[in-house]
Amino acid sequence: MNYSPDTVAYLDARTRDHVRLLSIFHYVVAGLTLLGLAFVAAHYWLMRSMMSMPSMQAQPNPPPQEFMAMFFWMYVVFGVVLIAGGILNFLAARNLRRHRARTFCMVVAGLNCLQMPLGTVLGVFTLVTLAGDSARRLFERNDGAA
Repeated sequence: MNYSPDTVAYLDARTRDHVRLLSIFHYVVAGLTLLGLAFVAAHYWLMRSMMSMPSMQAQPNPPPQEFMAMFFWMYVVFGVVLIAGGILNFLAARNLRRHRARTFCMVVAGLNCLQMPLGTVLGVFTLVTLAGDSARRLFERNDGAA
C-alpha cells in the first residue's frame, strides 16, 4: 500500500510506542523468571527436607536416595531453562529498546509462546508488532547504522 507521508510518520510513531511497551514487558517477564527460579529452589528445599525427616526414614520402606537424586537433576534442568529464558528475555528487551536485532526478538517471542498464559500473550503481541512494515523500517534504520 502507498501511504501518505503523514500516515507513515503516524504509524512509525505508534510502532515505536508499541515496541517501547514490549521492551518493558520483556523486562517484566525476565524478572518473573527470577521469581520462578526462587520457587524452584524453595520447592526443592521443601521436598528434600520432607524426604529426610526422621519419621519418613523410620518407615519400613523409606524413599531411596536415588529418588532424590533424580529430583535434583529435574530441578537443575528447570533452573537452567528458567535462567536461559530470563537471559533471552532480558536481551530481547534490550534489543527492542534499541530497535536492533529484530529477528532475534522474533525468535524469543516464538519461544515465549510456549510459556502459557503470559508468555503466549507477550509472544503473540511481539510477533504481530514486529511483523509489520513500520517495525521493519524502524529496525532497518538502526541495524543499518550499527
